[in-house]
Amino acid sequence: MKAVTADSASTTIGVEDEETLAINDMTVYYDTLPEGAGEMDDVVQMTYVDAVSYFEENGFDEPDPADYGVWVPGVPVLVENLLDACNVPEDGWLHGLILDGIVAGVGAVLGFVPQMLVLFLMLAFLEACGYMARIAFVLDRIFRKFGLSGKSFIPMLIGVGCGVPGIMASRTIENERDRRMTVMTTTFIPCGAKVPFIGMIAGALFGGSPWVSTSAYFIGMAAIVISGIMLKKTKMFSGDPAPFVMELPAYHWPTLGNVLRSMWERGWSFIKKAGTIILLSTIFVWFTTYFGVVDGAFRMLDESEIDYSILAAIGGVIAWIFKPLGWGNWQAAVASITGLVAKENIVGTLGILYGGGDGTVYQNLMNAFTGITGYSFLVFNLLCAPCFAAIGAIKREMNSPKWTWFAIGYQCGFAYVIALMINQFGGLFTGHANVLGVIVGVILLAGIIYMLFKPYKEATKLTTKVK
Repeated sequence: MKAVTADSASTTIGVEDEETLAINDMTVYYDTLPEGAGEMDDVVQMTYVDAVSYFEENGFDEPDPADYGVWVPGVPVLVENLLDACNVPEDGWLHGLILDGIVAGVGAVLGFVPQMLVLFLMLAFLEACGYMARIAFVLDRIFRKFGLSGKSFIPMLIGVGCGVPGIMASRTIENERDRRMTVMTTTFIPCGAKVPFIGMIAGALFGGSPWVSTSAYFIGMAAIVISGIMLKKTKMFSGDPAPFVMELPAYHWPTLGNVLRSMWERGWSFIKKAGTIILLSTIFVWFTTYFGVVDGAFRMLDESEIDYSILAAIGGVIAWIFKPLGWGNWQAAVASITGLVAKENIVGTLGILYGGGDGTVYQNLMNAFTGITGYSFLVFNLLCAPCFAAIGAIKREMNSPKWTWFAIGYQCGFAYVIALMINQFGGLFTGHANVLGVIVGVILLAGIIYMLFKPYKEATKLTTKVK
C-alpha cells in the first residue's frame, strides 16, 4: 500500500489483516518523506484511521442497508433526537427518566416479543391438536417413579408459557399432597417471562450459545425430579400418587384462527405487563438509582455517583446474602428482588444499572460477572420464588398461609443451594474456590444424594400396577 507525500513521492506501508485495516490507519500523508523511506525494509507505522479510503481504493465494497429501505438507527437514538428537538436538557431528570429509565428498562423487555410470540404459537398448537393429554398419559409411569402423577406434567407444560395458569391447572389432581407438590415445583420450569433474562445472560456472558437456554430447561426439569423424590420421602408428602384417569381427545389439525388467537392473547398479555407493571418498576428503579444523598444533600446523581444512590443503599443491606453465590454486589441483589414483581424486571433493572458508562449493557455485564458467577445468577433466578402474580396463584391453590410460605421458602432455599454449589464447585476449575464454601457445597450435595437414595417407608412405598 502506498502513502503519498506532499511532493507525490510514496513509501510502502506494512499492514496485517482486514480487522487491523478496519481499526488502524489505512492511508498516511506526510509533508516530507520519512527517514530511510528508500531502504528495502522500509515500513512506516500507521497512526491515523482512514478505513473508508482504503476499502474504496481496493474495492472492498459492502452493501449499504439504506439501499434496501428506510434505515432506523434505533429507538433510543430516535427518542433522543426527539428530546433534543423539544429542547429537553440533556442533564435534566426528564431526559434521564425517558432514556435511561423507560427506554432502557421497558425496551430491553419488549425486544424479546418476537421470540415470545414464537413460543406461544408452538404451545398453542400443542394444546389444540390433542397432543398435550397424550404426552401426560405416556409420562405417567415415569412421573410415578419420582413421586408425582402424570397429571403433574400438564401444569408444567402450561407453565412454559406462564406460571399462573400452570399452577391453576394443578386443580385436576385429586390427591391433595400431589397437588401441593405440583404447585410447589411447577414454576421451576422457565416460563415465558424468564426467556428474556435467559437470552440476556446467554448473549452477554456466553456469546449467545444455544446451550445456555437448553440447559435452563433441563435444570428446571431436574429440579422438579429431585424435589419430587425428596419431598415424597418426607412425612408431609408421603403416600401413593393419585391414579391417572383422563379422557384422550382425538388427534386433529387445529384451526389457524384458534392458534393465532391464543398466541395473540398471551403475547398481548406480555406486552400489557411491559406497559404497566414493568413500566412502573423501571421508573422506580431509575429514580432510586439516580437519586441519593451526597455531602448531606439529596439530589440527582451522575453516573459516577450511583454508589451513593437509594438503590445502592438498599441493595448493600442484602448483597452479603448472595456473596457465597458469587455475585454479592448490590446491582445483582436488587435485580433479583425486583424480579419478584415480574421476572422480566430483571432484564429491565440490569439494563438500567449496567447501561451507563462507556460500554454497552453486555460489556458492563461481562466486566461484572464471570461465566461461573453469571450462570449461578441465572440458575438462582430461574428456580427461586416466582413473580407476585404466580405467588398469588400459589396462595389460592394452597388455601393456607402456612403452606404458601413453605412453598416460597422451599423454592428460594432450593435455588440458593443449587446456585451455591454451581459457584463453589465451578471455582475449583477456575482457581477461585473458597475452601469453606466448597466444604459447605460438599455437605449440601451429600444431603441431596442421601435424600435421593433414601428408601421409602414400607407404608408409603410407591408402586405402579399394570393390569
